Amino acid sequence: MIHEIDEVLRGVLRGGSLAGTEVEVVFDAPTRDWAARRNTPTVDAYLYDIREEVSRRERGLISVRDERGVVTSRRQPYRWFRLSYLVTAWTRRPEDEHRLLSAVLGTLLRRESLAPEELTGPLAALGVHVPLVAAVPPDRSVADIWSALGGELKPSLELVVTMPFPATPEYPVAPPVTEGAAVRVGDMQGELPDPPLRAHRPPLSGAGR
Repeated sequence: MIHEIDEVLRGVLRGGSLAGTEVEVVFDAPTRDWAARRNTPTVDAYLYDIREEVSRRERGLISVRDERGVVTSRRQPYRWFRLSYLVTAWTRRPEDEHRLLSAVLGTLLRRESLAPEELTGPLAALGVHVPLVAAVPPDRSVADIWSALGGELKPSLELVVTMPFPATPEYPVAPPVTEGAAVRVGDMQGELPDPPLRAHRPPLSGAGR
């Protein structure tokens, strides 16, 4: 499901101020060798960290209902995960990179979430909004990230997408009982009628001897 988030982000980043331009949007690790091969303006959204949003974890089971409101299955609550992207711009001149970052920032600041209709595949089937926030303090040191990549420190944006992930499959439940059930209804005063009297039977011969 992470790859579905990537594709939605690609569309978001290509929109806004970058719509109609030749700027590429990729998700590569910005290593030194990768940067040396770039020959077109590029926005890179490198996914460098995945961790659970523990504060959103829930317990118990959730009932899944059909269009009639009948419970058809039960499932565990979704687990939510923070996807942290390091967003950078790559051109031949620093000034152009700054313009690209400004365009990206302006596009992302207009968004607070990814709507269900924007999502695809199993993620769209969940029918939930996926929170999105840009330019937040990173979970890790940016200098450490660049050091691990073997590249030189450069301006970047931190983009965090908090996505739901199903913990387990849904478990079907038995259909409700609609036949074979008896209902005893009271009279107008709300009292149940007395049960019918049983016919008196004589004792069996020899009983009590």
